Amino acid sequence: MTELLKVHGSGNTFYLYETTDETSMDWVEFGKWLCRSENDGGADGLLLVAPSKDAMAKMRVINADGSEASMCGNGLRCVARYVLEKENCTSCYIETMKATLLVTKEEDLIRDIPTYAVEIAPVSFDLQSLPMNFNAQQTLIDERIPSFSENIRFTAVSVPNPHLIGLVSKSYIEDPTHQEMLSTMLNGENDYTPDGVNVSYMLPVGEQEIYVRTFERGVGFTNACGTAMTASALVATLLHIVEEGTVTVYNPGGFVKCEVQNNQGDVSLRLIGNATFVKSYAFHSEEGQWALQQLTTTDEQAKYEKLTQYVKEKLAILA
Repeated sequence: MTELLKVHGSGNTFYLYETTDETSMDWVEFGKWLCRSENDGGADGLLLVAPSKDAMAKMRVINADGSEASMCGNGLRCVARYVLEKENCTSCYIETMKATLLVTKEEDLIRDIPTYAVEIAPVSFDLQSLPMNFNAQQTLIDERIPSFSENIRFTAVSVPNPHLIGLVSKSYIEDPTHQEMLSTMLNGENDYTPDGVNVSYMLPVGEQEIYVRTFERGVGFTNACGTAMTASALVATLLHIVEEGTVTVYNPGGFVKCEVQNNQGDVSLRLIGNATFVKSYAFHSEEGQWALQQLTTTDEQAKYEKLTQYVKEKLAILA
């Protein structure tokens, strides 16, 4: 029997497992199996914690469809908590696919909500970094693409996951049909995004506050996507919707704080939010078949519900 955890950042759910041998299993198939709904509701992905030569630990992210993400801000917060508690420290570096990033323990967003900050990097507006093809342009910043929408202006950025962010009116948030159709097209065979893209619709909701809903590549609509929220906060500063500094980003799963600093193109981003541990499990393999057994349930999700209730009340007032 081997133990793993079910965790979430802003309602973005994962199974978290630590291995000392990254070659010991087929993690793609294991992740796809874990994320099935019959496994206690499934999850958006698998967070694999492995040894690193250059940092305190290494994180890999296997999406529900078996694809591997370059980064995951919500997942990294959960890995940060796991590693920092295990090592009894308040900050460290964790290796991800594209960068080694600083993670730190922070003051609770709301009382009794374990909160962590993670660096989001690297950042690029070069369409080749997504990759994305559009009119042979090098960048796409606040532009309409008629084949996408006649009304929505889009910005593309990688952080390093690829993101297409649309500034929308309230009607596009109330009815997700357009976002789902566009996202499905851009994550299938198309002429724009050969590797797919995360598609976020962003709505300004107050001073230094935005709402973001994301259709995540390899997953679909999620309660939250950490890199999408951070990228959206960055785009909101570029479009002068909010000022640089701390931006509150609401999402279907809760809210986070994003810190944005842009020193003449030298962008610094931090994502601050919950890292909630929900349950622990044992799993074992018999004759090539995995089996999952729940061991314990924490009281952390009940405490997190206070945060989601706060968001509901806040957005009702803003509406």
